[in-house]
Amino acid sequence: MNLVVAIIKPYKLDDVRESLNTVGVTGMTVTEVKGFGRQQGRHELYRGAEYAVDFVPKIKLEIAVLEQHLEEVIDIIRQQANSGQVGDGKIFVLPLTQVTRIRTGELNESAI
Repeated sequence: MNLVVAIIKPYKLDDVRESLNTVGVTGMTVTEVKGFGRQQGRHELYRGAEYAVDFVPKIKLEIAVLEQHLEEVIDIIRQQANSGQVGDGKIFVLPLTQVTRIRTGELNESAI
């Protein structure tokens, strides 16, 4: 089991979610976050004055994935979140050692 953490542009969320639904991803956690990578923020114009926005709004997805579906989930996120521009995001994969469904006490694969 793995935890896939993806940081994507906010307007790409619906495309990613709909595509993951088609392959059986039944749940995910979505968080609005701010950050920057190589683009080092951006510059905006407000009332004729330019100012720097150091932290860019992003969406963080967290998805528990069985090993046999990992590459498919990564491919879908990569394809659907790709705009071809700087700041499209990153995908991180972390090992999950245990998952417990609180309501029923189910463990690991049956808890996902």
